Amino acid sequence: MNFIDNFINKFHSTLIEKDRWLYLLDGLKTTLIITFFAVILGMVLGFLIAIVRSTHDKTGKLGFLNVLARIYLTVIRGTPVVVQLLIIYFVIFASVNVGKTFVAVLAFGLNSAAYVAEIVRSGIMSIDNGQFEASASLGLNYPKTLLSVILPQAFKNVLPALANECIVLLKETSVAGYIAVIDLTKGGDIIRSQTYEAFLPLIAVALIYLTMVMILSSLVTKLERRLARSDRG
Repeated sequence: MNFIDNFINKFHSTLIEKDRWLYLLDGLKTTLIITFFAVILGMVLGFLIAIVRSTHDKTGKLGFLNVLARIYLTVIRGTPVVVQLLIIYFVIFASVNVGKTFVAVLAFGLNSAAYVAEIVRSGIMSIDNGQFEASASLGLNYPKTLLSVILPQAFKNVLPALANECIVLLKETSVAGYIAVIDLTKGGDIIRSQTYEAFLPLIAVALIYLTMVMILSSLVTKLERRLARSDRG
């Protein structure tokens, strides 16, 4: 009973007193906002880069854009996301008064786009060339074939991988505190600094992340099963 009483007292003094749990709630909201908009940015930009790269691989066109895309992918995938976040905030926007949440969305979105691009490109390249030939025989040009025939099939094939990228992105946002964004992780750190108690706030942060990841992972599993059933059908 002493252990339970001590735990309850510590829980109350660490999280309940002075409504410190609100740091976690507000941080969770910020984390979800950053993740949501970063996912949108990453998907849109990633699809565009994938189209450029696959078009060059299939037709040899868009050479200049392909070079730019390859440089972008090399730089983004070759450097840590936290370094990219710091460069965007302290270097690119050093003299501009811009919101920290916006910077976080931009940094994580640009980082995610590089991985989304390669996922989607692999999906496009996995489609048999016979699909292009069949579409050409029906009078469809390459852009129409890509948008109407290839991309829908490729999207279905890579959808689970894209969903997993969203899960990875959610966890990566935990470094947003490096630019003083009060996200979920930073909220737990604020509680720790006020109470000098590290265990409860950090465990609470970890459990919240774990819960969100488990929910998303469950949705991805259900999605994969549904896609598998539709393929068999």
